[in-house]
Amino acid sequence: MALLHRATIRPTKAELLADWVPTQPWGEQEFDLVRGYRFDDPDGEVGIETHVLSTADGDLLQVPLTYRGAPLDGAERFLICTMEHSVLGQRWIYDATGDPVYAGVLASVLLAGVDQAEEMVEGADAPREPSMRVTGSGSRSDGVPPVGDVSVSSDATTTVMDLAGALRLVLCRRLDRQATPTDHESTLTGTWSGLESPVVLAYVA
Repeated sequence: MALLHRATIRPTKAELLADWVPTQPWGEQEFDLVRGYRFDDPDGEVGIETHVLSTADGDLLQVPLTYRGAPLDGAERFLICTMEHSVLGQRWIYDATGDPVYAGVLASVLLAGVDQAEEMVEGADAPREPSMRVTGSGSRSDGVPPVGDVSVSSDATTTVMDLAGALRLVLCRRLDRQATPTDHESTLTGTWSGLESPVVLAYVA
């Protein structure tokens, strides 16, 4: 379960994305945050949140982030910024595709069908309804290969995460409403109000 604190953060998520997204090969200059979903870190240390952005032309971009309480060794190229959080203190915000915790969780979602996190706002009596629902198609019973070094490359539409040669994960940076889950063996798909059919968010290459 993801516990969401009633906190002040600087910079805000909208601000840090506005600075970083336009610098990426798949990025745009102008966009709005429209949807999002979370996964749980099995160890409970790393926050994992994915934002879906809508551009001025109506395209959809996907940006997963990880939130850490200390720097991640060797991941300087994936560091987006540091954030001051009024409850948790200083946080290090990373492009999640370069974070091995995210890689392991995404692999578990794709191969074993691990569910998205419930979102509990601090002080609430029950989890809130997420702005989108995501589903991993996998049902592998023999587990997920261990995550070693993660090699990352991006182009104008996707980011490929190569997990030490054991597994290749593809994150869709630009979401294609025409793509269908049957195009790939193991997929992560998302739905939300107003979306007629599931959109592919990630898959095993």
